Amino acid sequence: PEFKPAAMRRRLVASRDLLGAFRRSLQAEAGMQETRRLNLFSAVNDALRLALRADTSAVVFGEDVAFGGVFRCTTGLLEEFGDSRVFNTPLSEQGIAGFAIGYAAMGKTAIAEMQFADYIFPAFDQLVNEAAKYRYRSGGQFHCGGLTVRAPCGAVGHGALYHSQSPEAYFAHTPGLKIVMPRSPRRAKGLLLRAIRDPDPVIFLEPKALYRTAVEDVPTTDYELPLGEAEVLRPGTDVTLVGYGAQVKVLLEAAEVAEQKWGISCEAIDLQSILPWDREAVCRSVSKTGRLVISHEAPVTGGFAGEVAATVQSECFLSLEAPIQRVCGLDTPFPLAFEKHYLPNVAKVIDGIRAAVEF
Repeated sequence: PEFKPAAMRRRLVASRDLLGAFRRSLQAEAGMQETRRLNLFSAVNDALRLALRADTSAVVFGEDVAFGGVFRCTTGLLEEFGDSRVFNTPLSEQGIAGFAIGYAAMGKTAIAEMQFADYIFPAFDQLVNEAAKYRYRSGGQFHCGGLTVRAPCGAVGHGALYHSQSPEAYFAHTPGLKIVMPRSPRRAKGLLLRAIRDPDPVIFLEPKALYRTAVEDVPTTDYELPLGEAEVLRPGTDVTLVGYGAQVKVLLEAAEVAEQKWGISCEAIDLQSILPWDREAVCRSVSKTGRLVISHEAPVTGGFAGEVAATVQSECFLSLEAPIQRVCGLDTPFPLAFEKHYLPNVAKVIDGIRAAVEF
């Protein structure tokens, strides 16, 4: 028979489409979702794109976001949505926050980016005295719940004192705000979409060390994950480990070593949301294990680990078998040359685990 390239291409396309439909039907029957392999910054980008498509009032803005941002989280958004919805701002974090609050107060969706979490402090007054109190001070008549502030946070290996901080505890003292810090691409996408659509202003902290190192299969669909719910990543019976963000990976590695070398069974929990935080999940775990180790990169004094420890001591006092351990950053400015000594690494977490178990 005569070879007809066009007909052959049509048959190949039809076969490919049929195979794709068959695969999707099998995934649906098995309760599976179609996924893509993404790192964390790509998952954030995917969430932003879906949010902009679904809500025509949504805008993304901040320093250098129009060309993709320092960490490439907004790559391609300007080209798809135009400069009226994705645009650069002056180098003024207070101005970024003020504009975001005003835009959200008009019933719109504001997605602001602080280039680094360290730079969020000039916007502190706007966020804690305006955004957080807007609904309360108006007796519920007005609000800026459409506000989300994204900020890359935490250690990155060379950021030193102005590009490495984790400011979550400063904002956790503020009723009216929600604070989220994801550990992985899948969680980042679902939590960010929920944060953007949440009825309260949300500060969404993204561990910059995970932007390219955290990679996993992420659903291609538009999905949301609830705020305020922790996730038990590893069941255990001897000690509870609690953390969030990039520190979760450290806790899981420490738990593996503790079990292999000393037979210590660790239950690892990712808080995911810092405000509100899932005290029920943590207390339920500690009531079972009798021991608790809390870890985060931010300095130990005034860190969020203190709030978790105080709550557990109050609600699980009769279940505790040992003093609560806090394994956190040091009470110094974030160092450059001595970053590895500052961070709460696997060895420090293991010391905390053994201190709790051997008490």
